[in-house]
Amino acid sequence: MPAMNMINWFEIAVSDFDRAKKFYETIFDIQMSVTEIQGYKMAFFPNEAGIVSGAICYGEGYIPSGAGALLYLNANPDVNLVLDRATAAGGRIIVPKTLIGEDTGYYAFIVDTEGNRIALHSER
Repeated sequence: MPAMNMINWFEIAVSDFDRAKKFYETIFDIQMSVTEIQGYKMAFFPNEAGIVSGAICYGEGYIPSGAGALLYLNANPDVNLVLDRATAAGGRIIVPKTLIGEDTGYYAFIVDTEGNRIALHSER
C-alpha cells in the first residue's frame, strides 16, 4: 500500500479576507493565488504535487472562532465509507458527501464525539 498523508488539506477561516491574505503573505514571504469556489473566496498557500497545503477562506460558514484551522482528513478510497463508520461510532454528519470538482474529488464534514468539526476528503 502506498504511503498516505492523514491530513489532505487545511482551511483557516477569516473575517477580513484582504487583511488575512496580507498577513500570511507577509509572515511567510509568499504570494497567494486567489479564487472563488462555490461562493467562497479562497487564497491558497503555495503547494506542490504530493505536499499537503491549504487556504485562507472567506464566506458564509467560515467564521473564525479561535478554535483553529479546519483539517481535511484522508478518507480514500471513498468518503462514504468513513461517513458510515463515523455515524456508527457516535459522530454526526453535518455536510454529506459533496463534489468539489471532477479533478479534485469529494468532501464531507462531520462532528466527532468530542464536538470537533472535521472535514473528510476522498478522490471518489
